[in-house]
Amino acid sequence: MQRKNRFIKGYSGLRALAVIGVILYHFDPNTFIGGYLGVPIFFVLSGYLVTDQILASYEKKGYYDNKRFYLSRLKRLYPQLITLLWASGAYILMFQQQTLAKFNQIVITNLLNIYNFWQIVNGQSYFERFAGNVSPFTHLWTMSIEGQFYVFWPLIMMVLIKFCKTRYRAFWIVIGFSILSALEMAILYQPNVDTSRIYYGTDTRFFALGLGAALAFVWPIRHLNPKINKNDWIILDITGAVSLLGMLWLFLSRIMDPQAAFAYRGGMFLFSLFTTILVAIIAHPASHWNQIFTNQIFDWIGSRSYGIYLYQFPVMVFFEAKFTDMANHAVLYRLIELAIILGLSELTYRFIEKPFSKISLESIRIFIAHLKNSEKNAHLRIATGMSALILALGTIALIKSPAIKVVNANKSQLAERIKKNRANQEKSNKQLIDKFKSTKKKESKSKIYVEAEQAAKNKPVNKEFEKYGISQVELQLAQKVHVTAIGDSVMAGSSDVLKQLMPNALIDAAVSRQLVPTIGLFDQYKGQGALAENVLIGLGTNGPFSMNDVDHLMKIIGPKRQAFWISIHVPSRQWQGPVNDLIAKASAKYKNLSVIDWYSYSKNHNDWFYGDQTHPNIEGSKYYSSYITNEILKKAKF
Repeated sequence: MQRKNRFIKGYSGLRALAVIGVILYHFDPNTFIGGYLGVPIFFVLSGYLVTDQILASYEKKGYYDNKRFYLSRLKRLYPQLITLLWASGAYILMFQQQTLAKFNQIVITNLLNIYNFWQIVNGQSYFERFAGNVSPFTHLWTMSIEGQFYVFWPLIMMVLIKFCKTRYRAFWIVIGFSILSALEMAILYQPNVDTSRIYYGTDTRFFALGLGAALAFVWPIRHLNPKINKNDWIILDITGAVSLLGMLWLFLSRIMDPQAAFAYRGGMFLFSLFTTILVAIIAHPASHWNQIFTNQIFDWIGSRSYGIYLYQFPVMVFFEAKFTDMANHAVLYRLIELAIILGLSELTYRFIEKPFSKISLESIRIFIAHLKNSEKNAHLRIATGMSALILALGTIALIKSPAIKVVNANKSQLAERIKKNRANQEKSNKQLIDKFKSTKKKESKSKIYVEAEQAAKNKPVNKEFEKYGISQVELQLAQKVHVTAIGDSVMAGSSDVLKQLMPNALIDAAVSRQLVPTIGLFDQYKGQGALAENVLIGLGTNGPFSMNDVDHLMKIIGPKRQAFWISIHVPSRQWQGPVNDLIAKASAKYKNLSVIDWYSYSKNHNDWFYGDQTHPNIEGSKYYSSYITNEILKKAKF
């Protein structure tokens, strides 16, 4: 028991590391790009501890008390989960009813531990990210996988113990299924295809739980010998250091971008393997790593990690829905969010998680007796009254939810425009690629300007755009400029107008694009001979990037082409400022890169945008396209 308690402290430290990583990822996904890897840490620890506990019971008693285990899990997990769901429902009912649709389904699937499957089928639309409809429950998929593991693993262990003659045989069986799980994730991954199926799938995520479980067969806590020679404990400590460094490397490395292939084709499995090794080292009584992970800060965070994980995403979603100028107060707002998360976690740990983990009929009887004593226990009455109010409001939210019409963001005006524009892009681009390849002779710039001035007098085009700040001569020049434009949904929503102004523009813009996974597209067009002398970049809305990423892109574009980068207007995201600052620095670094400062041009014109204040509306698209065209013409190559 002493060894078990000793390991629990180090285990608490690892849980602290995991939850810190998850929060940092949500706060700054560019720096802490692998922060989402906190989840495999939870899985590995659960697999190891539960399996070790089951094996110890079979060794000592010859059986495992499944009923007691299930009851302990219910008392440990459900009070906090129910509190989160009902409290969130109460808040949504009062302040954010657009999020109430499907709330009843979310609650039911979470209580049944199948929410991850619901997520796969009902995955949130990209457009909801910028429409104030971000789900505060997205992160709960992990709890469903944990719940499924707790339900089925004791039964699977019963079969393994019965039919496997040795622990090593069971170990290799579990390892085999873990490898199959990782291989399935790798095989199912397809570039530029939604990863929800493999990211949320129990089968594709089992490898982290399986590695932890397999470790328990060959590294049981109760059999680890504290009396080993100096060389052996040195090896243990060095191995622990290497595994921790491996975890930190992946945690901070850009190769673990959750939209890139490596994360799914071995990256997450490698991280889980490093974690399993570190768990083994911490468990050993002769290792010093347990002491390193045992400190008051980690103990506090680790013991409250369940509450921190549960409440962090709802707090951020609800807070940012009310304070949409996140980009202008990023540090202050993050500190406020962190204070709220930690405060809620502390309160719920003391008054919900700890008391309910020890709840019994006798404790309920004592509580009721105290509650009746109104003079001495007024605080209990207040707390009970508040709990009853939250329960009532959350229940009303549940009842009301089915009546709320689901707003299909994919059927919005913006979504329909992007869908139509995307289809037109693909059709037009095939013709333009052939045209780019066949165009060899270049006209002189002076001749082009003369022809544009004559055409402006004799054959004016797009006259309706003159009121958006672009002259008729510039409109004529725009008819002849060759551009390859690659961007995200902001450009996609306006690509029809850009195309009207610059008919020789090859535009490839699509939703949910980030810079790193899109760099290969520039290289692809270059290989096809379709990367024009003028390259327009519209990326950064969906997440930050580094100067190394810009360097990579500019190397592909080369010094002979003129590049233009559109600054971003996304006030609800903290990376607006850093991305625009980085684009400005890149422009100073590369003489052939110019910034089209859409942010400064549009920041005082909220009426140009849809409600998300990110995507230009129909009128805003005309300002957006006219401004971009005008800026390109100032330095364009003809």
